[in-house]
Formats: sequence, structure tokens, C-alpha cells
Amino acid sequence: MGVSGSGKTTVGRLLARRRGVPFVEGDDLHPARNIARMSAGEALDDEDRGPWLHALATRIRTATRDGEGAVISCSALRYEYRQLFREAGPGVWFLHLDLDPGVARARVGRRTGHFMPATLLDSQFDTLEPLRPGEPGLTVDAAAGSEAVLEAAETALVRFEARGRR
Repeated sequence: MGVSGSGKTTVGRLLARRRGVPFVEGDDLHPARNIARMSAGEALDDEDRGPWLHALATRIRTATRDGEGAVISCSALRYEYRQLFREAGPGVWFLHLDLDPGVARARVGRRTGHFMPATLLDSQFDTLEPLRPGEPGLTVDAAAGSEAVLEAAETALVRFEARGRR
């Protein structure tokens, strides 16, 4: 989870490969209307995000039901959204890729072929609710580099999974 440019796709793919589970690119589940709005520089509201959030929750339910697990990249900016995901599948765990706004702007500005413009980053930072105490997950500095993020995530996930087996 995190704002645009935080490395969700890069880290998500690497983590999925490392753990031997499918990777789901959350952006691929956005309705065309949402992509068009964001491409035009329009921020989404909760009503716009609703179908996308429910599509993500469905993927979580399926991965949980099938017992295969998954790594899913999505912003998961609000606590309410994360609650929906936890209800969809016990064992959901979040990796919050925390990033300084200036670094996020620079990263998004260098990207090509993505619908999310840097002009919408402020709206994402305004909406972002960091992980709360007790939420299953870990917040890491997304500027630390993929390998450092992966090592921290893997260590925390092993501890989380061990607690679930007790």
C-alpha cells in the first residue's frame, strides 16, 4: 500500500516471486471510468473507488478460499478500505511503502505509460491514513531500496505468519 510512485508494483512483483504466490496489479482492476478520470487529473472520491475496492476484495476472497495467497498492489489509503480487505480474507497483511512527497513527485514525473499524473499526488497524501496500531502490517521507508524493503517485509511476514499458527 502507499501513494503513487512508492514502488508498490516493483516491490509487489518481487515479493510475490520470492514467496511463490501470484501477483495482482491493483491498477488493472480499476474501471475504465476511473482511469479516464485520473488520466484527466481528476481525483477519485469514495464513490468512484467503490467498485475498484470491491473488485480487490473479491480477489482477496478468491485467494483466501483457494489457499494460494497473493500479493496485491493497491494504494489502500484509508483505514476503511483496509478493513474491507481484512473482512474479505483473514490473514491479510499490509506493507505500507511510506514515501516523502518530493520523492514521490520525482518518481511519478519520470514514469512513462501510467495513467496517474503527479498532480494527483497531493490528493493521495491528503487521503492517506497510515497503518494504525494493531493493524496487521509494517511501514517501511520506500526510498530505502527494493532489497531493504523486501528483507524487512519478509522478516515481518514470517513473524506474522508464526503468530497465526499459535
